[in-house]
Amino acid sequence: MSITKSILILTCFILISSPLTALAQEKEELSIEDIYKNRKALYLKTETVTNVPWYYLAAVDTFERGLRRARKDRPKEEGFIAIYYSEEEWAGATNPNPNDTNLASIQFFGGVGLDGDGDGKADRKNDEDVLYTFAHYLGEYGVNEADFKIALWERYKRVQSVNIPFGHAKVYQKFGTLDLDDHAFPMPLHHNYSYRSTWGDRRGWGGRRIHEGTDIFANYNVPILATSYGIVEIKGWNKYGGWRIGIRDLNNVYHYYAHLSGFEKGIKQGTVVAPGDVIGYCGSSGYGKPGTQGKFPPHLHYGMYRDNGYSEWSFDPYPSLRKWERETRQNR
Repeated sequence: MSITKSILILTCFILISSPLTALAQEKEELSIEDIYKNRKALYLKTETVTNVPWYYLAAVDTFERGLRRARKDRPKEEGFIAIYYSEEEWAGATNPNPNDTNLASIQFFGGVGLDGDGDGKADRKNDEDVLYTFAHYLGEYGVNEADFKIALWERYKRVQSVNIPFGHAKVYQKFGTLDLDDHAFPMPLHHNYSYRSTWGDRRGWGGRRIHEGTDIFANYNVPILATSYGIVEIKGWNKYGGWRIGIRDLNNVYHYYAHLSGFEKGIKQGTVVAPGDVIGYCGSSGYGKPGTQGKFPPHLHYGMYRDNGYSEWSFDPYPSLRKWERETRQNR
């Protein structure tokens, strides 16, 4: 083992042994940088013990953190790790003690809970125990990309719930950090553009429907920028949006960019992007068969859709756009 790797592992163990790991109250007092530091230390320690890549653990943890935010049937995580196990799953469906931490009885009743921190207990509210239990589950399938997808399918039984954390893993693998919260406005601020809140307005082409986004009007071929870190989930034509790109961010939110005149070279399905990356160009495509142009003034239709593990729905992107516009201007 190299000296560098030995130092890294030692650092992880020191961070994990800190009281900060166990106390939710102290966690709330930490900066976001310290939270990321402690969380990644947990991932790295578990990777060292199980050989499961840290970015797989980070991807599923991030996905399930998004589920906790989007659903009412799951509480907000108390510690650093958001991966969720129900009492029945952890302790065993027939276990008379739903809060059981005894390894022998959990195993006897068919529970999945394991001891990750070496204290002889399997505690569903202990970050290390939860992360080790999940890493052990992934490790039973293997550690390559195909194995990871199979393990995700067996856990969630939903294609989109496989694709989303798989995409998160690609983002974390590329950037090597958890600190990926920056955003950008989807057009360069020096261009002439205008927009207002239009989410929910009625639309008639192709049947009566509501407008699921915000229209940002600008000239032809103004560059369109990625607003967040994420992965290109879809690229191509649809009859409503014309040439469009869909990007999934680390909050499980799908960002929909439509009516483009064309795409940036090199952008394709599976491309990992950062805020401010050029992904395409403003146009007036759509409302017809592939290639249809000019049925309306050039603009970007920008939509946002949240996923909760069961379904996906649109929400108003206007407040986010205004916030990112202010932040982008301040950062200039």
